Amino acid sequence: MTFTVQPLAELPDVLVVTPKVFSDERGVFFESWHAEKFAELGFDEPFVQDNQSVSGSGVLRGLHYQLPPMAQGKLVRVVVGEVFDVAVDIRRSSPTFGRWAAHRLSAANREMLWLPAGFAHGFSVVGSGAVMVYKCTAPYSAPHERTILWNDPQIDVAWPAGDGTGAQVSSKDRAGLPLRVAELYP
Repeated sequence: MTFTVQPLAELPDVLVVTPKVFSDERGVFFESWHAEKFAELGFDEPFVQDNQSVSGSGVLRGLHYQLPPMAQGKLVRVVVGEVFDVAVDIRRSSPTFGRWAAHRLSAANREMLWLPAGFAHGFSVVGSGAVMVYKCTAPYSAPHERTILWNDPQIDVAWPAGDGTGAQVSSKDRAGLPLRVAELYP
């Protein structure tokens, strides 16, 4: 198989996808996306938009999501550097509602994280900077976008940046809403 899939223990609907890497004296090669092979693994939603995010040292982004009908599933990976990538379950009907999980994604480990619709997403750059690319199952829609406060004590994400002192957080992300009052999934 070209890809292996492992659910995160804390949020089993969030998956770590690891590609098979071929390496020799010239370098490495791997498939980062293959529709038929992903379909065999149960990924049946079409991707409609690719994004790239370039972030410097100390940057913290999130926690972002979009509401239906523009809900987004995301397949995220890092092509330069390393990030502490976070998913938060925002589905009120879920047994893991309000819980978070993190996984370190890096250019070195080449792993990807699949976050289905119903999860807020954020990340913190580890080191001097990072470039992330991600595939989305719905296009960006400003009217449907929402932000949960990245340091909401109810969620209590253990960010590498700690309490955020010194972290570069946008004004939009600093104005995110606490989980208890945010517009969420049923």
